Amino acid sequence: MSTTTHPSIPGSIGAAIPRREDRRFITGAGRYVDDIVLPHQAYAVIVRSPHAYAQIRAIATAAALAAPGVLAVFTGHDVAADKVGGIPCGWLVKSKDGSNMVEPPHPMLVKDRVRHVGDQVAVVIAESKAEARAAAQLIEIDYEVLPAVGTLQDATAPGAPAVWAEAPDNVCFDWDLGDKAAVATAMASAYKIIDIEVRQNRVIPNAIEPRAAIGHYDPAGDYYTLYTTSQNPHLIRLLLGAFVLGIPEHRLRVVAPDVGGGFGSKIYHYAEEAIVVWASKKLGRPVKWTAERSESFMSDAHGRDTIMTAQLAVDKDGKFLAFKVHNVANMGAYLSTFAPAIPTYLSATLMAGCYTTPAIYVEVKAVFTHTVPVDAYRGAGRPEAAYLIERIVDKAARELGIDRLAIRRKNFIRPDQFPYKTPVALEYDVGDYEATLALALKAGDYDGYPARRAASQQRGKLRGIGFSTYVEGCGIAPSALVGQLGARAGLYEAATVRVHPTGSVSVFTGTHSHGQGHETTFAQLVSDKLGVPFDHVDIVHGDTDRIPFGMGTYGSRSLSVGGSAIVKAIDKILKKGKTIAAHLLAVSESDLVWSRGEFRVAGTDRRKTIAEVAFAAYVPHNYPIDKIEPGLEESAFYDPLNFTFPAGCHLCEVEVDPDTGVVQVVQMVAADDVGVVLNPMIVDGQLHGGLVQGIGQALYEEAQYDESGQLLTGSYLNYGMPRASDFPFFNVSTHPTACTHNPIGAKGVGEVGAIGCPPAVINAVLDALAPLGVTDISMPATPEKVWRAIASAQAAASTRD
Repeated sequence: MSTTTHPSIPGSIGAAIPRREDRRFITGAGRYVDDIVLPHQAYAVIVRSPHAYAQIRAIATAAALAAPGVLAVFTGHDVAADKVGGIPCGWLVKSKDGSNMVEPPHPMLVKDRVRHVGDQVAVVIAESKAEARAAAQLIEIDYEVLPAVGTLQDATAPGAPAVWAEAPDNVCFDWDLGDKAAVATAMASAYKIIDIEVRQNRVIPNAIEPRAAIGHYDPAGDYYTLYTTSQNPHLIRLLLGAFVLGIPEHRLRVVAPDVGGGFGSKIYHYAEEAIVVWASKKLGRPVKWTAERSESFMSDAHGRDTIMTAQLAVDKDGKFLAFKVHNVANMGAYLSTFAPAIPTYLSATLMAGCYTTPAIYVEVKAVFTHTVPVDAYRGAGRPEAAYLIERIVDKAARELGIDRLAIRRKNFIRPDQFPYKTPVALEYDVGDYEATLALALKAGDYDGYPARRAASQQRGKLRGIGFSTYVEGCGIAPSALVGQLGARAGLYEAATVRVHPTGSVSVFTGTHSHGQGHETTFAQLVSDKLGVPFDHVDIVHGDTDRIPFGMGTYGSRSLSVGGSAIVKAIDKILKKGKTIAAHLLAVSESDLVWSRGEFRVAGTDRRKTIAEVAFAAYVPHNYPIDKIEPGLEESAFYDPLNFTFPAGCHLCEVEVDPDTGVVQVVQMVAADDVGVVLNPMIVDGQLHGGLVQGIGQALYEEAQYDESGQLLTGSYLNYGMPRASDFPFFNVSTHPTACTHNPIGAKGVGEVGAIGCPPAVINAVLDALAPLGVTDISMPATPEKVWRAIASAQAAASTRD
């Protein structure tokens, strides 16, 4: 629920149209991977390691092979015999000394040593899932259990067991960004140095739909099809075909149908996708695998898990002089598709935040552990940066005795300073950070806060208010830049727009919708640009045999990058349409104006609609065939010139029960600049989802491993998930400044809630606990953790007394 304020924008753009895809979802008509049943389909169950690190001495499969309904059992030895490639990493990072990161093999099925609980060791394929599951229990594996490291602290301790022999001290890479000397000089003359250490708790994505995959090999055409729960089917086709199975792309189709959420966890290429495609050819039958929820906990890529230490140099008035960051980031046991980019390109580059800090230096040490691989989770590096910055800014205000809002305002980048070049490689094009701060304070009735705090105190509760003023980078581009920084793929987007003979439109987009509402917002965009009815626009995505080669959906890129590709294709449609209309009307193209779906002869009532132009293009009896070819279909690729930079202010109020440590969020305000808003209703939905996940990380969620690498939070019994009753009404609003370098002016909204929210929540908790002497608390701020912090502060106060 929310209170919402959005500026109105004329036309289809800006209309709060309900998501048209929701009808099939809420009526049970969605078609997910697990809904697909192919003729003669078999079922796969993965046998996974119960150990974090162990040598496989022997695998006995005879009993499983003899079990009812079993068709095959495959192990790493079978994979090796077929010379199947490993799961590739899509990003290369170089260490400070110029050496490449350590990039160990990531086998489809492990042959020798397992390296995390849940590592895939064998696959059982049977006529039914129940038979495959029963047979999997009959496989006997002789393990020699080896010493493991389950946490960052353990992995970086002197003499720690090695995850990989080729990674001394378990270091994958040691990377840096910024001017170290300038930071040292500024700190030497600073009035005060503020120190902080923060930990980003490890989280598990928990999309409502577990991952699933079906592999189908057709021997008649020597053709492969993979149905998978993916956010970017073309990337999966590229990695699976070229690097793992050696399948030419024209013989491999990847289909991502309806997908029930992803939050980043379905970007990556997973071993199970390769297993079912490979096994399908071996068996001559389609093979389906669907994860159990407990299996997802130990096989889906996790998120966050970093330890950051930082120093902020300030002058006596609170002006920021320099910022130094050291980040130790967990990679897990293997490198997931984009893992190396998260703490580097997507986090370190945002360490300026929305402030004019003149000197910044960031070091990132990526570390292997015997845990599930870690990769992007909603926000992907940006929440880590925002959390560190906003926590240390609050600490600086306290230590200097300056108001928390005043210190932010003193250091904001002003609107007249854009475009603004940061010390960490980025150039912000536009923004107004004071405006979103003012909007949040007004929406949250900041002036009335003292009265609310007094009322809470009367009820025996501690009330606190916290702020976060953040900036993020979206779009993840341009390709030339990311290529220099290690990306092994381009990060453009593609679209094809087809105007049919009667004027209806089909759009084929390389992005993928798994909750974002593309079928609605893209249709609104096309309706506005071409002047056709909204219901006459069809959006096609998710099938590599139908859509142009695109890079999928992540990093809040769909509208700013994918939508821009659509606009570029529409521009080509209109250019061609103008030539056709001029011919039909027997006028010069310069005599025509385009308005609301019609080419009009200026100053007259003569016109041709887009439908009439389309019909002429497909029935070219009266047609400028000497100038253009028939048909009305155009494609375009869009490679952004820069990131987009959403920003905003999140305000959180909490009540803390000092007797139990329970924290309740009683007000959550989000005032965001996401650029031009196409559909306010969908923007609200994206904000709500991000806020829920941000509060979830701040107060409830944490994936925990013990020192031996055992996952302690492997189900909902011990992994805290927030519920609807944990949240207040959300008060969300937008203050757009249009992006200057894409044709829509959009910036992105999908991740802002998860980025700006957590520091606001923790700052609010610390504000509530400040009268008791509590100065620090880590995420998640669980009741036990809060209660212990209160008890510790009270004990310390008693000792002083």
